[in-house]
Amino acid sequence: MLKKTIYILFVTALLVSCKSKIVEGSTAIATSSKNIVKSHYEHQFDKKTINARLKAVYTDTDNLQTVTIKLRLEKDKTIWMSGTMLGIPFAKIIITPTNVQFYEKLNKTFFVGDFTLLSDFLGTDVDFEIVQNLLIGQSILDLKEKKYSAKVQGNTYMLVPKKQEELFDILFWINPVNFKINKQEVRQESEQKRLTVDYTEYQKIKDEVFPKVINITAVEKATRTFIDLEYKSVEFDRKLSFPFKIPQGYKEIYLNE
Repeated sequence: MLKKTIYILFVTALLVSCKSKIVEGSTAIATSSKNIVKSHYEHQFDKKTINARLKAVYTDTDNLQTVTIKLRLEKDKTIWMSGTMLGIPFAKIIITPTNVQFYEKLNKTFFVGDFTLLSDFLGTDVDFEIVQNLLIGQSILDLKEKKYSAKVQGNTYMLVPKKQEELFDILFWINPVNFKINKQEVRQESEQKRLTVDYTEYQKIKDEVFPKVINITAVEKATRTFIDLEYKSVEFDRKLSFPFKIPQGYKEIYLNE
């Protein structure tokens, strides 16, 4: 149970088809990668805070778990989550640009550390911005730092770096209407690892196009893990608090054990 608890909250926070229900029938027209990247950043998320409720479903070979997550996010500063099962709070997690902390009540354990777990999985450094961008539908890398080849694939734009990273390959599929990420994928072929994040549905909240459904697939050799996130409610620019205090008497754990 402890491992399932950790994966649902921790991996969901560190990871959240090439279609989107908000495309409204538009078809991608061939254009330069420079124009696609420019449009992606012109349409980037520009709210200060997010107050949301999500349904998270975690599935692997042996387990199926459903959790309700309260999410509070202050852009570029804090990501806070509280998880409940059957209406009972069981875990909290808080992520800042410098560290990750969480605790869970069933086994009375806690974790304080950094982004090493996911960094080890991907074979590259992971930071707060990558986690944040996964949750809001932005590219996990700064697209302005590289040159890309662009092509139309189906009803999306596909961007591939002209020079891939040394340890992994990364690909992006971008929506031709809202220029949000439809899918992004990291592949580490030498280790038989792949992380795929599909934004299968977006929603429009006032003037902001925001993810509705996110499907995450993590593959490591023959092992496959699926995390499906659905935003049930979303509010922007509310004043938020981030209550977090590790209870006394809890035992510290280490995720690589």
